[in-house]
Formats: sequence, structure tokens, C-alpha cells
Amino acid sequence: MAIISPSRRLRRTPFSDGVEAAGVKAYTVYNRMLLPTVFESVEADYRHLKDHVQIWDVAVERQVELRGPDAGRLMQMLTPRDLRRMLPGQCYYVPIVDETGGMLNDPVAVKLSEDRWWISIADSDLLLWVKGIANGYRLDVLVDEPDVSPLAIQGPKSDDLLARVFGDRVRDIRFFKFDMFEFEGQDLAIARSGYSKQGGFEIYVENSEIGMPLWNALFAAGEDLNVRAGCPNGIERIEGGLLSYGNDMTDDNTPHECGLGRFCDTQTAIGCIGRDALLRVAKEGPVQQVRAISIGGDPVPGCDRPWPLYAGGKKRGQVTSAAWSPDFKTNVSIGMVRMTHWDEGTELEVETPEGMRPAVVHETFWI
Repeated sequence: MAIISPSRRLRRTPFSDGVEAAGVKAYTVYNRMLLPTVFESVEADYRHLKDHVQIWDVAVERQVELRGPDAGRLMQMLTPRDLRRMLPGQCYYVPIVDETGGMLNDPVAVKLSEDRWWISIADSDLLLWVKGIANGYRLDVLVDEPDVSPLAIQGPKSDDLLARVFGDRVRDIRFFKFDMFEFEGQDLAIARSGYSKQGGFEIYVENSEIGMPLWNALFAAGEDLNVRAGCPNGIERIEGGLLSYGNDMTDDNTPHECGLGRFCDTQTAIGCIGRDALLRVAKEGPVQQVRAISIGGDPVPGCDRPWPLYAGGKKRGQVTSAAWSPDFKTNVSIGMVRMTHWDEGTELEVETPEGMRPAVVHETFWI
């Protein structure tokens, strides 16, 4: 098996020492950093995530910080979601689009104050796009990547673990909201959010020097909770319909095609750069859209490239992520399907690396 050659271009995270000590078995490259993908095995990691609690190094979710009088204006220019009612202390899932309405990223926006925001990004060069918009429109705002590295706590025992380190007040954080907590003299934003459907939190670790002390404190506090190092799990995210930017959607897709139309307030999100294009899309409707798709037969291999979907001998879409689900006893997948074949129960065929398989379209995901 080939290995990744280290260099300064491939950055370590504040938690890399802990990840390595925990026995990480595989990484992927994400925002020029190492993102763990396997510890024990994908299946064993999946089972543990659903039953216990895991600590995830997701420092690869880099922050784009907007700071200054025009920070709010710039944030609204980037997204078709109406942000006027968003208050400090809230997190919003926000599609970021270009002038054609194409998806550039699907991050979480964190509003720290009226003039300070973080955009917690997926894998892309969004920082450069935001800097370009700010400079081109001569906005009074500083755009930068701060020393902030998210650490996710995911799983059904997440509340118990964090309460032992930060106190019971952490239990009061509502979904997609955050509050400030102190650790070793540093104020940290902790949000009830994360890239799983099992519940949990994301700690925005500002100041990389406290990364490993926090990692160690969480493991010490959770020994009897069966805490382990973990990572976003491919099986669990597909079951829950959590899209992966660059896999399930790209800048060739609009938010409406990605099933994110509910986050597009195109009538009221005045100032969004892609608003005019998305108004046309909203009026006409998408011709293809993301769907859950079950695939028959034995467990499929990993989906490292799109798998064509067929009906009547013609291509009707593609599968972009797939895995065998131990809990649902079927192959679960995410795909982009043409409107003529996206209804619940539509039968298709998918061309996998191991040959043609029967597939069925579903309007809702498994969890």
C-alpha cells in the first residue's frame, strides 16, 4: 500500500499526537491537513459511535474569520440563507454559492458577535473566494484563517463526557447554538453540532497549544464511558444523509439539486451574489436531486468514483457515496437522480465495480 509522504504543505493538527497514540490506521487529505478515517475498522468504529462516545480530530474544518464593520454584509453576500434574524451564539448551516448559484461549500456559520463570524468550512479553497469578494467590493472587513481547530465529541454519551470537563451547564446548549466555556484560562466556544446523527458537540479550540491538554482531559474523564478516538464514519453519515462536499456535490450543483432548498431564502436574502441565478432555479425547479438509494446484493466496495444509474438502458443519475449498513442489512447510498426517476420506490440499476446491481430510490434517508 502506498503511503503519504509528509511535508510542511501537509499540516499536522493540534491533536495529531493523540490521534497517532490512539492507533489511527488511515487518513485522507482535507484542506491540506490529515483527517483520520479509520481506527479499529470502519464497521467497529461505526458500532462504537452509535453505542458510546468518541473524540474526533476535525481540525481540518478550517475557519474563515470575518471581522469588522462589514462582516455581516459579507456573510450575507456569500449565502442565499437569510441571516437577518441570526443572533450571536447561534450556528447556521449555510450553502455558499458562486454567481451562477453553484455550490462552493456547505459550512456552518458561527456568529460570535455582530462584527465577528467564523465559517467552519468543508474541503475547498473558500478563504480565497471570500478574500476576493471582500477586496472586490472594498468592504471594511478582515478575512483570515485564525488559530481555531474544532474537536468533535460525538455519540450518545457526549453530554455526560463534556459535563465532567466543563460542568453541567454544557447540557443546556441547544441544537446549533453555542456557549463559551473556560479551559486552562482559554475561552472556548462549544456548539451542539457535529457530522453525525448520534448527537454531540464541537469544541472550537482557539489556541493550538491547549489542544493536547484538552484531548488528554477528555480521555481521562471518559474512561468509564468507553471513550475512544474516532472520526467521521462513512456508513453512519450515508445512513443519515449527511452530504460530503466534493463527493456528493460540487460547484456544478445548486443547493436545490442537493436537497438544500430549505436553506435558500432567495426572496429575502438580498445581497447574495448568486441570488438571481437561484431565483431562476427556484422558479423552474431542479432537473436532478440528491436521493437515498438502496443497492441490492452483497456488500459493495467503497465508492471512489461515481457509479452510473440506469433505467431502460439510459443513464438516469449516479451514486456518489455507498456502504454496507450493518444495522439496516442493506447497501445504503447517496446519489443524484433525474427528476423522471427520483420518486419513492423507483427501481433502477447501478453499475458498480463488481457489476450491475438492482437499486431502489427513497425519498428519506435511514436515520
